Amino acid sequence: MEQHEVTRVVGDLRTLVTERYVFPDVAARVADLLGERAAAGRYDGVADPADLAARVTADVQEANGDKHLRLIAHAEPLADLPGEEAVEAVFAARAERTMGGIARIQRLDGGIGLLEIEPVLWNAELVGDAMTAAMTILARTSGLVIDLRGCVGGDPGVVAYLCTYLLAPETHLNDMIERVPGGGERSTQFRTLPYVPGPRYGTERPIAVLIGPRTFSGGEELAYDLKHTGRATLFGETTAGGAHPRIGIRLHPYLEASVPVARTRNAVTGTNWEGTGVAPDVPVDEADALDAALKYLTG
Repeated sequence: MEQHEVTRVVGDLRTLVTERYVFPDVAARVADLLGERAAAGRYDGVADPADLAARVTADVQEANGDKHLRLIAHAEPLADLPGEEAVEAVFAARAERTMGGIARIQRLDGGIGLLEIEPVLWNAELVGDAMTAAMTILARTSGLVIDLRGCVGGDPGVVAYLCTYLLAPETHLNDMIERVPGGGERSTQFRTLPYVPGPRYGTERPIAVLIGPRTFSGGEELAYDLKHTGRATLFGETTAGGAHPRIGIRLHPYLEASVPVARTRNAVTGTNWEGTGVAPDVPVDEADALDAALKYLTG
């Protein structure tokens, strides 16, 4: 990278944070810190996008610890598309390569089904058919394990879609409270749907959810929703603690700005897991979580 590109990227990120970050007062602090670090020469002579991303991410997270707020370096160039379209194209390609995030479906001893989701709960329009196929296969099991230990993100819409198979229709899950550019906020309510294709799993058969330190963002939301509706028992270790939905904007062929623009408010708890993570009901080493869950499900 040339120095003028570095200067532009840092400046564009400051503008994005100032205009879009979910908490305006924090946004001002983050933007000021970036400006101070840039003026002090912290980013001078940085030629590698990954190096710049690491430095900038450390600085913005120093300001408030929001793990969604970061500069992301990509190994492959991002398409030169406007707004969020470049990152959405990356998501679509990754969803295709990862079979819609359905890493494993398996029938275990005792008639227990296993659904492993990794790396991401991709947007419903990308993976709804894959999720439906998975839940159709698992509909004949006597209990279900959902493995989120490697799930590092996701979309609230697909979380609601999957929860529709497991909870009653029209169950209120969360409100997403988004900062509106130019001032004010708007709220979007997420509920389970009145209809999904294929058989519902229902509300009676037991569910165990596996979590760990890598579980993040949308994976945490699914675990949190199922825990606080009383629908599932969580096994493993406390999750990473990221509850602020974000946008991704291309700032350079190899650099994406990740900026949280909203906060989650759970319908049961009135709060979320930001900074604290989702705690398991049964704390065990994440490597032992599946064994513990199977003992619970099979008695």
